[in-house]
Amino acid sequence: MNELALFALNSFILPEGRMRLRVFERRYVRLISEASAGKRDFAVAQVNPYVSQHHPDRILPLATKVRIEDFEQLEDGLLGVTIAGIEKVKIISRWQEADTLNIAQVQTLDSWTGIEIENEYQPLSQQLEKLLQQYPTLKALYPQPRYTDAAWLASRYLELLPMQPALKQQLALETSPTPCLNSLQSWLAPQA
Repeated sequence: MNELALFALNSFILPEGRMRLRVFERRYVRLISEASAGKRDFAVAQVNPYVSQHHPDRILPLATKVRIEDFEQLEDGLLGVTIAGIEKVKIISRWQEADTLNIAQVQTLDSWTGIEIENEYQPLSQQLEKLLQQYPTLKALYPQPRYTDAAWLASRYLELLPMQPALKQQLALETSPTPCLNSLQSWLAPQA
């Protein structure tokens, strides 16, 4: 088991996903500083918005270990950090340090293997490509999109679509991307 700091967000990231963060809380500035100095790695963990901040289930069990790809100072003076998902991890135990930074013992989980999408999922691929074309800042995160890779496609949809956090977690914990793609196909069929 590994020990990781947790960057708790309403957002969701999976392996090969990319995200831009605005860092302003002291605990997260410390987290980024320690990670960039090689002192401690970190993971992005999804918060459960349906429980209070102090509830034991506030942070959901699936997280994604990430790496820092880039830093920038944002126009408002805050620290901007671009991260990339590396691997899924399961939070086994969690505690807080003095500044309320969450730390966890985690177990690495298997990531989905990249496989070519079946023809039936082609509309999902086309829909995601359209979406990224409509949002240049999002598209910039993926200079080499892999629309025909089932794992990549399912992961990006889980990151982008608004849905219950528990459902995102459940679909991301499946052993393959197929259940996720099947669900997406049924939900998005009228739009695809």
